[in-house]
Amino acid sequence: MGFTISKSYDLMAEGLNARSLRQKLIAGNIANIDTPFYKARDVAFEEALAHKAEKIFKKEKGRKLSLAITDKAHLKPVEDLFSERPTLFFRDGHMGRNDGNTVDLDIETTEMSKNAVMFSALTAALKKDSALFKYVIDSSAKV
Repeated sequence: MGFTISKSYDLMAEGLNARSLRQKLIAGNIANIDTPFYKARDVAFEEALAHKAEKIFKKEKGRKLSLAITDKAHLKPVEDLFSERPTLFFRDGHMGRNDGNTVDLDIETTEMSKNAVMFSALTAALKKDSALFKYVIDSSAKV
């Protein structure tokens, strides 16, 4: 078990990883703007982060049916390993061009800007969380 600054720190770090993946996908979409039949891709990581938050903060929704183990020979249930991975998907609803490409530069640059703002907000929150932890350590050293 590793040392953690706070429970929210792990969640913010996961959020940064997801935002980084989204940035790469958007950049890939823009790079393939002239590629025939290229479909714009995106990532849905909100559900994966919600699952991670439940795991970190030990909140159970109670919707999952637990497996009854009535004998020692029964196999233990395996947690769904893929529930924490973000889902990649093709963006629908965008008008395809004559060459079958669905990348819209206006949408991609807008999504990239939104992603950059969220990345900056997460970075600032991580810095603030770390600064608070450092302050506590420095204060306790003076006593």
